[in-house]
Amino acid sequence: MSHPQQASPLDRFLRLFTDIRPGEAATALLLALNVFLFLSSYYVAKVLREPLILAGGGTTLTGPQLKSYTATGAALLLLIAVPAYGALAGRVPRRRLINIVTAIFLACFAVFFALAQTGLPIGVPFFVFVAVFNVMIVAQFWAFANDVYTEEEGKRLFPIVGVGASAGAVAGSVLAGRLIEPLGLNMLFLVAGAILVAATIITNVLDRRERRRTETQQPDALTSGLLPAATGQYRAATGEFKTVTAEYRRETGQFRAVKSEEDAAAVVEEEAEEVKSTGNAFQLVFRNRYLLLIGFLVMFLNWVNTNGEFILGDTVTLLAQEAVAAGRAGGLTVGQYIGQFYSSYFTGVNIAVLLIQLFLVSRALKYLGVRGSLLVLPIIALGGYALLAFVPVLAAIRWTKTLENSTDYSLNNTVRHTLFLPTTREEKYKGKQATDAFFHRAGDVLSSLTVFVGSGLLALGAQRLALVNLALVVVWLVIAVSIGRRYNRLAATTAS
Repeated sequence: MSHPQQASPLDRFLRLFTDIRPGEAATALLLALNVFLFLSSYYVAKVLREPLILAGGGTTLTGPQLKSYTATGAALLLLIAVPAYGALAGRVPRRRLINIVTAIFLACFAVFFALAQTGLPIGVPFFVFVAVFNVMIVAQFWAFANDVYTEEEGKRLFPIVGVGASAGAVAGSVLAGRLIEPLGLNMLFLVAGAILVAATIITNVLDRRERRRTETQQPDALTSGLLPAATGQYRAATGEFKTVTAEYRRETGQFRAVKSEEDAAAVVEEEAEEVKSTGNAFQLVFRNRYLLLIGFLVMFLNWVNTNGEFILGDTVTLLAQEAVAAGRAGGLTVGQYIGQFYSSYFTGVNIAVLLIQLFLVSRALKYLGVRGSLLVLPIIALGGYALLAFVPVLAAIRWTKTLENSTDYSLNNTVRHTLFLPTTREEKYKGKQATDAFFHRAGDVLSSLTVFVGSGLLALGAQRLALVNLALVVVWLVIAVSIGRRYNRLAATTAS
């Protein structure tokens, strides 16, 4: 008679933050460490890119122009990178896929380090590289995490994994700041690469561990160790990989009778061929309504958020200039005034993100469900930009953006990744790169166009731009409602 596994002290501690079952802590914490390292690597690179742009970008463009062009450049580069990633995911197993993609990014860090040593201006290409690296490496991690967990497990345990992402963002920024003086800027290329190597080692450990945990009963040819990462399989509630077509054929007796080892091998080979990936990433998204809606969700979310960042930045800059001109800045320059504001602002956002991720995310998913949790951020944005349309003062803008960003980086980020739990492996690896990478950068491009036309050509102030955001949020809400309905239907399918 087997006895139920007892909860460890670690399990009991983690229950303060989410509903964790005995034996689940190790995988959840390894995934949290994994994404912690990926985000740390990104934030070291993000800190590095700013002085490279400001101190030697090799361009005479202004800051807003530069960001607009680099956002467009990143989106164009992703038009090539995302289909290439999808083609690779359709040919190699997930561990090899992750190792190859990481090796490419590591090679890029090495090349940029070598170029920086020569004194060449690399600010602009590195800025574009970091924009692509950020979205692709994070999307790949979350595709892997979705591949590890069932829909029920992911809803409970992604809040713990998300803590790793939040902590990694802070740790990477702090680490880069501490190392600039003793090591110099150029060594940060190697620091970011070294952290990326450590993250990939953890991914390989997790891959071996999870295949032993969930795939020991599967024929070798049908495991994630041999099948391509992007297949027509989905993770069922039992933890097994299944395919709708293969299950139907098995239940209806359409598979040939298995009378010998040769027959069994033929059935396995037939099923392995059946689940192979087809089409490129963009074709997959545009022929799948659920994935397309997620892509539009990401695009509108980022469009609204980036517009809001412009409203905040423009308002702070104007107030800083007025304060310095009137002698109310306490002896600070315009740059110092802006720096002090953003230091306080970012600190508030980061503290709020950590608290929400630790104590509210799992409870929101438990009591509101994925469908309800998906509506929280657009409702906050709707109320915030409605307020700004009538009260466009810095205090209102600041706290609207603090609430918006802290919810986005915690609850909404976790929910958005949860949307892929009931999808096929092909949709996780191919579709997630398209929605999280390309559509994210497309939102940046649309925001740049909005700012260029609204602020540059039409001279719209904060109030009018808030009204533009208000209209965009209404569309975002409609998309979120539609996705919530479809998610529930998909989740019911994988649970059966």
